[in-house]
Amino acid sequence: MASRAGLDLTSYPDESAVMAAADRGELYGAYVTEASSDTLVVVPAKSFFAQTELEPAFLAAAHKLGRPVTVREVAPLAASDPVGAVTSLLLLPLLIGGYLAAVLVFKAAHGVAAAPWRAAILIGYALVGALLTDLIAGLGIGAYSSSHFWPLLPCFWLITSAVALAAAALQALVGKLGTLLVAVLFIVIGGPPAGGLGTYLLPVYWRNIGVLLPPQSAVTLINHVLHFDGNDISTPLIVLFLYAAAGTAVIAWFGRIRPDRPTTGTGDPQTPSPPPGDAAATPNRRRAVIGMLVALGLCAVMQSLFATTYMSAGHAPKASNLPFGTVGSSPLLAAAEKNISLKVTQYPDEAAAKTAMDEARIYGALVSSGGSNTLVVVPSMSDLAPLDLAVHFEEAARSTGQKLMVQQYAPLPLAPKDPFGLVQALMLVPLLIGGYMSSTLLMAATGKAAGRWRAAQLAGFAVVSGLVIDLIVCYWLDGFPSSKFWITWPICSLIVAVVAFVAAVLQKLLGPIGTLVTVVLMILLGNPSSGGASGVPYLPDFWRDLGPYLPPRNGYILLHHTIYFDGHGTSQALINLLIYLGVGTAVLIVLDLRRTEATVPTDATEAAAVSVPIGAVP
Repeated sequence: MASRAGLDLTSYPDESAVMAAADRGELYGAYVTEASSDTLVVVPAKSFFAQTELEPAFLAAAHKLGRPVTVREVAPLAASDPVGAVTSLLLLPLLIGGYLAAVLVFKAAHGVAAAPWRAAILIGYALVGALLTDLIAGLGIGAYSSSHFWPLLPCFWLITSAVALAAAALQALVGKLGTLLVAVLFIVIGGPPAGGLGTYLLPVYWRNIGVLLPPQSAVTLINHVLHFDGNDISTPLIVLFLYAAAGTAVIAWFGRIRPDRPTTGTGDPQTPSPPPGDAAATPNRRRAVIGMLVALGLCAVMQSLFATTYMSAGHAPKASNLPFGTVGSSPLLAAAEKNISLKVTQYPDEAAAKTAMDEARIYGALVSSGGSNTLVVVPSMSDLAPLDLAVHFEEAARSTGQKLMVQQYAPLPLAPKDPFGLVQALMLVPLLIGGYMSSTLLMAATGKAAGRWRAAQLAGFAVVSGLVIDLIVCYWLDGFPSSKFWITWPICSLIVAVVAFVAAVLQKLLGPIGTLVTVVLMILLGNPSSGGASGVPYLPDFWRDLGPYLPPRNGYILLHHTIYFDGHGTSQALINLLIYLGVGTAVLIVLDLRRTEATVPTDATEAAAVSVPIGAVP
């Protein structure tokens, strides 16, 4: 196993030492060898996906060697967090809260990047944001037990403060460009190596990059406070405190030593503010305070929405009416249905059931014949359903005394570099962001929400960006089979174009706030309701019912089913996206012809453009 699974082995003197290390969150698992039988120790709270790799592999190896094995869980996951998603979902609002607080306060202060009061305001907001996140995710949604409310609150406060203060410091150092730099460092680069699925499941270079940035330390801190009684958190605390302290120091230096003046995009000073005794100072100061309160209020709303939408949609995936096939009859099916909700379709033979799998109509099937039972699961259909079905049917087999064999079947196997089938859900995020950012930045460049050639410009960007994303994911990252490259390109471009046209129409009608509305529709509501890698049956009712009306789910289904199921089951998704595109194009043209075009303030547009350049983990 050590040679096959890339294990970093540590030897312990006895079982008690191993269990103590596992209880502290130092291990993903352990193997205890005794005279007549062995014990496999797994730590689900450390990484659910690591357990799904380690447990079957070790059991198969032990079976091959004739060694009896008992599996023992340490730090099991709670029913409210069965796949260990809560830690990653908590990181999302905390990162966004800190980032947005720095960006929006910077905008509200008209580019004054570092005043003496800046650090205090951001630290104060961080406490408010942390409290909102804790109340919503813990007491409101119930993603973790109420006993963790107080231990997690200072952790959330520290994480949000570290991000906000570091972001404000970068803005002080490089001016408006600091906003983009923060997004790139903390979200684009810092997000992937956060290690929500397990730090040691990351590629080595991402793991090493993540050590230097706040998100990975934040994930480790939250995970160990939630599941390991706060053990082994010294390093993440030091990293986060260093970011907060360094940010505070830079803000203080710029605020006290350098003049408190607005800066241009290059950091050059503009006209200074009126002196304190000036008659204009009081109303100016009042307007600045009101603007800052509005900005922080908007930030609190966005942080609360991210905490609510993604957590409620994804913290406890549970199948409901999971499409499933059966061939023959067996008591196993009735026993399994006591614990998992299935929508069962009877098929005459195994070939018919596999045809249904080829057409993406079912997630698996039970084939019973002559006293034997075979559970066929489809790993390319869902990252969670194969394991979920196997667990419940194996339990049913034990309770009924039946024999069961589990078999995987996929019309087109998952790409070797995408063993869990996550790539299409991850692909969707840059496609959605590229859509609304293209329209927003075009509005910022022209100062207008639309123009004669706006639709053509957005369509051209969609074609190019779809090609770029397709090239990166297919050929550079080997995220899906290269045979699907050409059909994937127009799908990627279609998704970008749909979001861009929706954003353009909303911006034409509402101005810069249209970007915010687009973000709410596509990122806050659309992405959580897409179903992602787990599949629509694992969504709560609200999100399952909402998804068909928004582009993200239709885009995901079109993308995923085209790649792995030869386009079966994509008609409705394609029609919906084409309706969005056609209506968006028509409305945009009509608005351009019939409405006068007001100039859009550059600062307001830029604020909207950078407001939420982020998506979430699937």
